[in-house]
Amino acid sequence: MKKKQENQRIDVYARITDRIVEDLARGVRPWMQPWRASNAEGRITRPLRHNGLPYSGMNVLLLWSEGMARGYVSPMWMTFKQALELGAAVRKGESGSTVVFASRFTKAEADGSGGEVEREIPFLKAYSVFNVEQIDGLPDHYYRPPAAVLDPVEGLEHAERFFRNTGAVIRHGGPRAFFSPATDHIQMPMFESFRDAPSYYATLSHEAAHWTALPHRVGRDLRKRAIFQAAAHAQRAVAYLHSLQPAVAEELQAA
Repeated sequence: MKKKQENQRIDVYARITDRIVEDLARGVRPWMQPWRASNAEGRITRPLRHNGLPYSGMNVLLLWSEGMARGYVSPMWMTFKQALELGAAVRKGESGSTVVFASRFTKAEADGSGGEVEREIPFLKAYSVFNVEQIDGLPDHYYRPPAAVLDPVEGLEHAERFFRNTGAVIRHGGPRAFFSPATDHIQMPMFESFRDAPSYYATLSHEAAHWTALPHRVGRDLRKRAIFQAAAHAQRAVAYLHSLQPAVAEELQAA
């Protein structure tokens, strides 16, 4: 049974890794171009579950890829059963998109001395979800147009405040963007050298993710499955950066 579970888990990793590699071979980079057709001002929208909660880790890459390949505007996805529970139905002939659920369970095993020890066993399960554009009969709010994009000026102020709140040391100058672990600072070219403000903040976001990698922040270990590990670490980096924002910190203290 144990061997069967391990083989199933490896098969899930292999199938999803192959899908991402195929996208790369075609020149599709889902994590680089996640815009929506009806709101194409470069706005990044994470895929959402039926209850409005965002997907994380590997599932973000998978659903971005599926959404762009199929031309979906809505970022919301749900299972066949969830659609039924909402009084709706997936249209006949529609095919689902794969997402994964990873967790652990505890199992008691003999320790060889007449006793038992508990061992945590990881598992990975794949299942299918459908975009709301594949479903008929959902409540009206699932089909509402996307919310208005943040005002550009307000958006820039928000971005500046976000990175200032992280406490990261950001220096400007030179032709390269990088994070230096030795001096624990982010180096950026001058703002004026970028094509536009979104390009600057996208690059800074990338380097800020590297900034989170030091052991006293979130740490990194990429010795395992590269794509899955990269997605998981990216999710941890984003969560850490958001945890440094005042509103989030206040909520954590109150909890």
